Formats: sequence, C-alpha cells, structure tokens
Amino acid sequence: MNNQIQEKVKYCLYARKSTEQDEKQALSIESQIKEMTDIATRDGLDIIEIKKESHSAKAAGQRPVFEEIIREIQSGKFTGIMTWAPDRIARNAGDLGRVVDLFDQKKLIEIRTYSQSFKDNPNEKFLLMILGSQAKLENDQKSQNVKRGMRARCELGFYPCVAPTGYLNDPDKNMPGNILIDPKRAKTIKEVFEKIGNESWSGRQTCIWLKDVKNYKTRTGKHLTLSNIYTVTRNTFYYGTFEYPRGSDNWYRGLHEPLITKELFDRVQETLQGRYVPKTESKEFAFTRLIKCGECQSGITADEKFKKLKDGSVNRHVYYRCTKSKDSHCKNKPLNETKMIEELIKLMDFVKLDELGVVEQIKEELNRYNKFKTGVFGSSQEKVDVKDADIRNYMKYILKDGGITEKRELLSEIQEEILLSNKKLFLQGKLF
Repeated sequence: MNNQIQEKVKYCLYARKSTEQDEKQALSIESQIKEMTDIATRDGLDIIEIKKESHSAKAAGQRPVFEEIIREIQSGKFTGIMTWAPDRIARNAGDLGRVVDLFDQKKLIEIRTYSQSFKDNPNEKFLLMILGSQAKLENDQKSQNVKRGMRARCELGFYPCVAPTGYLNDPDKNMPGNILIDPKRAKTIKEVFEKIGNESWSGRQTCIWLKDVKNYKTRTGKHLTLSNIYTVTRNTFYYGTFEYPRGSDNWYRGLHEPLITKELFDRVQETLQGRYVPKTESKEFAFTRLIKCGECQSGITADEKFKKLKDGSVNRHVYYRCTKSKDSHCKNKPLNETKMIEELIKLMDFVKLDELGVVEQIKEELNRYNKFKTGVFGSSQEKVDVKDADIRNYMKYILKDGGITEKRELLSEIQEEILLSNKKLFLQGKLF
C-alpha cells in the first residue's frame, strides 16, 4: 500500500544552501542533490523537477524559489517535496504554517528528507512543526547572541562597521572592530573640518577644494560629492564617539584615535546649519532634471530663497542653476523661476513635440472640464472636443498655471534638449 502511495507522489527536489556559518553538517547544493537523487533512485521515487536556492529561510516570504514551489503544489504540479533536512523548508513560523496547511488541504502528500519522512498524519505533522520551531529557536538565540556580542564589543570601544573615510579597519583578524588612522587620508579629512569650522567654508567650497586642489579620493578611488561632505562632517566618529546601531540612541566611546576635538566638530555644525537640505527632505521643483547647463552640460538644480518684506510678509523666489558636476568652475548664471517660465513659453512655438502624448493630456483635461460643466450647469451644456484645442497654447497655459507634476509631464513630451545659458533658454543647436 505504501509503495502505491509513493508511486503517485510527484516530488520537487528542493536544494537550498545553508547560511549558518557554524552548521558543520551543511552540504553544498550539488551534494544535497546527489544524495537525495540517490535516495529517489533507491526507493523508486518520481522527481519531476529540481530547484535550487541560496536565500535565507529565516524570514517568511523572502525565498522566490520556495514561493514558486508553494504555488506549484497548490496548482497540482507537485504533491511531494524532497529536501536534505526539515530546516531547508522552514526556519520561520510563517513558512512552516503554510507547509502544514498544504498537508491539511490534501495538496501535499509527503515531505521526504535524508533521514525522515513526513506525511499527512497528526504525529508526523507535529514532529515537523517541532523540528521547524527548533530551527527558529536556534535562529533567534543566535541572533540574540550576535547582538549581545556586538554590544559587548561596542562597550569596549570597538567599532563594528566599515571604517569611515580617513580611517582603516585593522587587517589583524585577532582585532575585529579595531580602527586605525589612514595615513593617506586622515590629514585631509582633518583639514576639511578645519576649513569649515575655523574659516567658515561652505560645503560646496570644500567639495571643490577637495577635488581640484587636493585631488582627494576615497579607498574606492572616488571623489567625495557634496552630500558625502555633509555625511563626513556630521559623523561624531571623528571626535571619538559613535552610535550603534544607527538611530538607536546607544552611544559609545571608541578606542580609535580622534581626528578632531568636540569643540571643532560643534563649530562645523554651526557653520553648516541651514546650508544643506538632505535629499530625503528636498523639495520638488518643476524644471529640475529636465534642462541642462548650456556651458558645461551639467544638470540644472534649484534653490529657494525667502525675502522678508517691510509689511511682515515673505516673498519666495526659486532660482535654477548649474550643478557644476562636470565643471566645478562653471560660470553659468542662475535664472529666476518666473523668468524660466517666460523663456519656456517662448520656446513652445519652436519645439518638436510628441503630439500623441500631449493630446492625451488635453483629453484628460477636457474630460474633467466637460464633467464639471455637465455636473454644475446641466446636461444641455455643449461639450468641448479635443480637435478644437491648440496644442501649443495648451502647453503655454500649463507652464503658467499648471501644477509641478503637469509641468514635468509636459516637458517630458519635448523631443529636443533644452539648455540654460546666460539666463536664457535655447534648444540644442538652435539660438533665438
């Protein structure tokens, strides 16, 4: 009877590489396949397909190959799983529960491992759940042990991350977490803090100096960007303390040699305060990333400035300027957004358009307009048709009165490159 049942089972051989470093009995994927294939040949089992995976089983839903097997069992392609050990299938409660549910739904007949077999009966399902829960317990305990060990090392002053620029991780494997001064870069990083804290340099001024004067490069051979400068100058590691994990508010005094004093670090923060908005907090401007500098071909970015008037009100001004990413000495002048719109409106009579895309935008606007007229004034109102619309007038209208998203979508329909030079806009290869 048992052999008859086995002949009906359609097995998927699932081989997964263990991610546990201390699992001494773990076999490679190819070794697992060979061992389990030999068992299938010995017992006359029908392996329909072999699937391999290297993703961890610690978290539910994170293994694409396993997810595929679950779907194929539900569809009836497989009715059995062959794998090296129970923990190859599930080391978390979520996946374990899904496998047991497949037994309960009669879609899974058997799970065969190297030394055990699990079928749809209470005792064997219970044993499978115990083994899976044991694997999860081991995972949780190992995670706690690792975290405890990391905290202990931090309390001793060892830094458990990659050393920031200006420092090096100690290559001595007997000294994990020990941080050394980088003899090639530490002096320059210290000068960065001194330039900003003592001479009131801006981040951009410092960035240009690092690239053009010092030719400073990181260990990976890259120049520091402006955002890198702000990351470096806000890192407390340079005066001797660090937070771990980041955002935890757990602070430690490091064993490493500080490059600067706490006083210099504080002066740097005062100098840079308010000068930089991180990318995650950046505001969206209508025409960034759509226009290039006509002088050096860098991108165009935007800044906003506020001017307080005598009556107490505040005027907001947006200026578009060259990012200087390709030429740090580019002299192209910034352009006020009001003037930018005027320049764009002039170009609308000359640009080549993806008319299909613009027409679709007009259709959407007219549909909204027609619905508004009908809903407010009644069904007798005459509808406006898209064929009556002037595309270029529509584009000018959007540039003057549209929202940021509408303006960006509109400019994306222009087939030619728009350049900014000397406070004027022009199309690539054309002057007006």
